Amino acid sequence: MRVYKLKQDLQAHLKKVLELQNAIGLVPTMGALHQGHLSLVTTALKDNEVVVVSIFVNPTQFNNQNDLHNYPRTLDSDLKLLETLKNSNIIVYAPEASDVYQDEITAQSFSFDGLEHEMEGEFRKGHFNGVATVVKNLFEIIKPHNAYFGEKDFQQLQIVRKLVEITGFDINIIGCPILRENDGLAMSSRNGRLTQEQRNVVPFIYKTLKTAKVKFGTKSANEVSEWVKSEFANHKLLALEYFTIANETTLKPVKRKNKQNKCRAFIAVFVGDVRLIDNIELN
Repeated sequence: MRVYKLKQDLQAHLKKVLELQNAIGLVPTMGALHQGHLSLVTTALKDNEVVVVSIFVNPTQFNNQNDLHNYPRTLDSDLKLLETLKNSNIIVYAPEASDVYQDEITAQSFSFDGLEHEMEGEFRKGHFNGVATVVKNLFEIIKPHNAYFGEKDFQQLQIVRKLVEITGFDINIIGCPILRENDGLAMSSRNGRLTQEQRNVVPFIYKTLKTAKVKFGTKSANEVSEWVKSEFANHKLLALEYFTIANETTLKPVKRKNKQNKCRAFIAVFVGDVRLIDNIELN
């Protein structure tokens, strides 16, 4: 497994890969890797001769500086976890911010037809400008044929798809299913910050989503939303930030159910100072 800190060295190696007409896959991460990330890498290895895993905590997508400061940075253990795949076709790009951003570490401004204003965009101002900027930079540096994103961050996935559409990148964006712990909790780098007491109660999030999916079969979106809010209002350790039933394509809140439109429920919950997100397909 090769590890590169500088894009010029990475690009020199990838040039040789392209000369052999080999496909390049990209799995962008912010490190603190877990089995969910490994599932993305494993999927990418099936589709591509070479897979680049970027490990970079992107400063421009954090609207909360404490969140940026507290975000785990575990490069050594990340590399050890990737080595368990025992595949020499994995390349790691673990740069400093100056290598990704060059002159100025700042986010570009994008318009994603309103996708950026819903849910996460409402509560994390400027977040998706930061996400799109770093993804665009990684695409330009690595020039992958395929890029892989987990559906836990489903809104981000749709933003990246729109980014490719508006920029004209010739890249296939592939969404991969959420990987969950045995008790249903969506795997996340933030889970490691939970206390044991908090870890014991957070499966309630996915349990509530599953029940909401059942209720959506017979009740309106508004009725389901009100039920979810009442469930969290009675919980001592979990604070609901938002619950939204939205159209998968537009991410606009659903007012009336329509069998022609795919709907998904999105949720964000605070457990102490740890913020967890999840979602579930409804129909």
